[in-house]
Parts: sequence; C-alpha cells; structure tokens
Amino acid sequence: MIIKINCGKLNLDLENGLIVSASYRGHEICAKQSPLFSIRLTGKDGNVVDFLATDAKKVDVDESLVTATYSQFSEDFSVSLSFGKNPNGVNVRFAVKNNTDKIIEHVDVLPFVLKPFIKNGGIGKMLYPYNEGVLVDDNDLRATCHLQHFEPEYPSQGSFGIFPNMVQSQFLAYLFEGCGFYAGAHDSVRGLKGIDYYAVDEQKNIKIEFRIYSGRGYGEDFAIDYDMVYEFFDGDWYDGADIYKKWFYEHLPSGLKKVADNINLPDWYHDFPVILTYPVRGYHDMDEMTPNELFPYINAMPYVDKFSKETGAKIMVLLMHWEGTAPWAPPYVYPPFGGEEEFDKFFYALKEKGHLLGVYCSGFSYTEQSNVLPSYDCKEILKDKETFKAFCAGRDGKVAISNICTGQRSGYDLCIASDKGREILDEAYNPLFEKKLDYVQILDQNHGGGQYFCYSNEHNHPPCVGPWMTTEMQNLLNEWNRKADKTLLGCESASSEAFLPNLLFSDNRFELTHFLGKAVPLYAYVYHEYLHNFMGNQVCCLYGADSYLYRVAYSFSALDMPTLVLSPKGMLASYWGQRDFSDVPYEESVLRLIKNLKEFYLENLEFTCYGNMIKPLPYKTSEKTFTNTLYGRSYTTEEVLTTAIERNGKKIQFFINFNEEDKAIEFKGNQFIVKALSVLKFEI
Repeated sequence: MIIKINCGKLNLDLENGLIVSASYRGHEICAKQSPLFSIRLTGKDGNVVDFLATDAKKVDVDESLVTATYSQFSEDFSVSLSFGKNPNGVNVRFAVKNNTDKIIEHVDVLPFVLKPFIKNGGIGKMLYPYNEGVLVDDNDLRATCHLQHFEPEYPSQGSFGIFPNMVQSQFLAYLFEGCGFYAGAHDSVRGLKGIDYYAVDEQKNIKIEFRIYSGRGYGEDFAIDYDMVYEFFDGDWYDGADIYKKWFYEHLPSGLKKVADNINLPDWYHDFPVILTYPVRGYHDMDEMTPNELFPYINAMPYVDKFSKETGAKIMVLLMHWEGTAPWAPPYVYPPFGGEEEFDKFFYALKEKGHLLGVYCSGFSYTEQSNVLPSYDCKEILKDKETFKAFCAGRDGKVAISNICTGQRSGYDLCIASDKGREILDEAYNPLFEKKLDYVQILDQNHGGGQYFCYSNEHNHPPCVGPWMTTEMQNLLNEWNRKADKTLLGCESASSEAFLPNLLFSDNRFELTHFLGKAVPLYAYVYHEYLHNFMGNQVCCLYGADSYLYRVAYSFSALDMPTLVLSPKGMLASYWGQRDFSDVPYEESVLRLIKNLKEFYLENLEFTCYGNMIKPLPYKTSEKTFTNTLYGRSYTTEEVLTTAIERNGKKIQFFINFNEEDKAIEFKGNQFIVKALSVLKFEI
C-alpha cells in the first residue's frame, strides 16, 4: 500500500508485514525496512513470547476498508491493522484477537527505522518530550550516560522512556532538512506507553518506538479506540509540537482549567515566588545526616530576608532532609526532624513576612533500610508478610527490591492499586496534608507523577501494566487534592500530561536533558496556559557555576520560577548535591538577574502568567559554550534566549540576556542591544 501525500509518500507492504519507505520533499527518511508491528505475550509462568508482523503465516488484506489481518502464528491469535485518512500521512489503529491462555502485554506499532542523527552521519534530529523537552542530534550523548535507553521492565527505574512518566507528552518528531515526521498517540485516556528512540545497528540508524501496554488479563482481546498518527510537516520543532498541541487543546484531561480561569489556585501562583531550597541535615544526599547550620529551621530566616530584599520577590522555602524518619526514606516523613514546635516556629515566621513553605517527599517506595541513616529501618514491620501485599510484583508474582534511589535506601515499590498500599500511603501522608503547607513535592522520584510497574494478580488491577495505572493514579491524586485543599502538590520532572489537573507546580529539571541534547521549552510551549513549574534543584547538573545564569534564564524562557540552591554555609550552590563549593555562582549577578526577571514577569502578567506560548520570530545572536569533564561534554546555547506569547489577540516576543555584559541581536531586519542580565520586549 503506497500512501501518497502532498510532496511525499509512505510505502507499507501489507502482504509481507513491512514498512518499506517514507519520503517527503525528495528526502527518504527510512534507513531500512522494518516489521509493521511486534507483539508480546506473557504466560502465567511469567515467561514471554515475542512475535513480529513478518512471522504471520497468513495475511488477509481488504483494500476497500484498508485493513490487514495477520494470523496463524505459532499461537492462536490475530492482529488487525486499520488505516485511516490523514492528508499528510496515515492514522493507524489495531485490534488483537486472543484465543490463547496468555496476556497480550504490549504491541509496538509502526516502529520506523530512520536515518541516523546529523552528528552520527545522518540527516535528522529528534524532538523528544522527555523531562521538559530535548532536541537530539547525536545518539552517542545518550548512549554513553546513565539516562540511556533501557527496555522498560519490573522493577521500575526513573529514566525509562515511559508515558506518563519521564516522557510527558504522547508524541515525538524526527526533524530533517527543514521538514519533520510526526508520530503521536492521540489517546484521551492517556494510558501507559513506551515512547522512545534508540540506535539499532552499527550505522546508528534510529528506531522510533510506540509501545502500547494493554493492561488486560489472560486470554483477553486488546484493541485501541484512538488514532496513532504518522504525518509529515514543514518547519521546525515548534511546527511538530503544534500538531500535538492542537489535539491536546481539543482533548483536555478531565478537570483541567487554564490558570486564568482556575479559582482554586492560591494567590501566590499569580505572583513570582523564588524557590529557595536546602537541607537541614548534612550538605549533600550521601552525607552524614547530622544537623547543619540551617537547623533549627529558624536559622534560615536571615537568608530568606536577604534574598527577598535583593530580588523584591516572595520566597518559597523548599526543605530537604527535613523528614523525622530519614532523608529520602518514603513513605513515612512526619513528624518533622527536630519536632513540630521548631518546624512551626519557622512556618509562622515565614507566613508573618508573606513567604511560603514547601517540603520534598519521596514517592511510592517503602523503605526497609535507610543507607544514609542506618538507625532508621522497618525490618520489624516487614516481618508481617501482609505488608508485602502492598508492593509491586513481577510477572512471576515475586516482589523484588526497588531500583529507585538505591544509594539512599533499600526497600520496595508501593502499588497504589492495592488496598494495603493505599492504607500505608494514607497513614504516611494524611498528617502532612493536615499541616496545610503551601507546597508538597509529594512525588519526588515518581517522575511526571507516574506509577511503578506491577504485575501482581493479588491487587485491584489486571496482572499486566497498562491504562489502569493512569486511572488509579488520577483517582489517588484527586483524593489527595481534596485532602490537601490549598496545598499544591507536585512531582519530579513536572507533571506528565495525564496528571496536569492534580500536580500544578513541579520541579521541572530541564538540566537532565543536557545528557541527551539541547534543551527546548517544549513542555511550556504545549501546557503553559494550564499550569506553571519551577526551575528545580538542578541535581545531576552537567555544567558548573558558570552556567547558572544561563540556567536561570532558560527556566524563565519556559516561564518557570527560578530556584536558588543554598548551601548550609549560606552561599549559593551551583546545584543540589554539590560537594566542592569552590565553584559557586556569583551571587550579586544571580540576584540582579532574578530581580529583573521578576519585574518583567509582573509588568507583563497577562502574557507571562496567563498567555499561550507561540512560535517566536527568527532572530540571530552569538553563542556560548559551557564545558565539563564528565563524559567530556560541552553545551552550546544562544547568548540571548527568546520566547513569544499571545494573549487576547496580542503577541509579544521577549529576549533574555543572561550575560554580565550587553549583547546584540538581529531581529526583524534591525540590530538591537539587550542589556546585561535583563529582558527586552517587542510587540509582534
């Protein structure tokens, strides 16, 4: 079947179950043929069997309906693909008839194998909605770091290419020669998917993966009732994102409201709070956990006063290592370290001056033993085997040790669809909700707010991962939002799309994209009208203090709130987890930049707080490169960043100069100077 589109075509060999080619404006993007789909079956013994479209012994093609059915595999099941009209490509659905005693675990749909990235000898870049958004032009960056592609499996780990999780939207786009190829799942339920890319051979040809997890039981059929969309477009990453953005605006998650219309948001959400984060025990995550100079909590007030005075901003203190149990030892966090009296004294002092208080928590794990505070363990509790009914289990029904934050703790992953799991979480977090703090990052480690993999047949879910994970998380978060009332909840890496109504302020760690490629504000481009985030604690940052001003400015280009990381000695740190404080940001410049950003934000609130981000007009500026020794990396960015926003028919574009000297830009045929550490605005 050859699908002809304007300026291009897709060639799908339905009889032989192959993707043959894909071309647009004279550019062939397929590197080689690949099967139309693959499918995994899982038996009750936990063993898996994988099949490809090319393994079918019989193929029936109905050209009038444009469907193809693949059957007579070695197991008794069949897969039907149906192809719908799309003026720029093709829409695809599938249905699987299952007459076996196995589970259809997942189906990988149209896994195109595309030509390599530009820096690997090919023609393309990948727009990937991973941890805010990243443009990838060199596969070697990801392949040689800890965030490389791994096959998702039980037990979970944070860096899997999973939606809703580290992958925050249901699409990706391959960009080439001023054009692009979009692949997206237009699924309003927003069920579990593997959305990823990776090199498949020595030539570094790139496979794109859309893995649809069924969440079905043994012997049950599986079909999708939404379109998998594959289409070509002209332009750059903004134009690819626009395809998904248009669908998103027409299929919002239930209960999601624009910031301008959401009367339940606290007043500070419409302001420009500066996040101030630090530990009250130790100096970094793996340190000795004794009280530091910022304990008792009230000891931090002079720094709060100072940073508020010099930036003119409200301060949100976001505490780390505050838990009365042990740092990063979920789920039990309360009462606070040092007792409620000391904690409340600080809370009331902040409130009296108009400031805010939040805390980091640590997600859906159950700590057996803290590795940073050996005196904290739950081994006695875990002698009660009923507790194990709360934990995520593998295909064989066995519970494995968690892969999450193994340096800080050892333990197990909690399943929120188990009665015991919900009981434990209620016991742990209800006291925190009653405290009525301003913010709780309750799902640190649950990137994007996603649930961990569980195959247990003893919980209130099917014995297979799938859409139930999204539904169960939404139900839990709806309940938590009611309990927490005006306390906003958040997660690590910013909320994945399925949980936008619930996690309205999160730790958007765009710096993690530097391991893969060039950061782009994709998340804000799609979602900014509906929620805001903050810069995050910058943990795992690749680049040193000389990049801090850039990172603050980049975060602002995504219209996120800035973060100051404070060392217990009272100096600004470059990132959380820093151990060598000989390399720290120049405080005067950082605070001056934040002051200028804050003033611009509030002067243009209709746009910055409530506007819809749009594609900016082109401009030219010089570039700046940051380097480090880890992996031998460097990172090049524009010396002046830009963002465009529209609101009520008006449009502005602003430019941010994060340098300590003036910089020139060329815009709309003229040259302009953007003053040091400041913002320049144009109406467009």
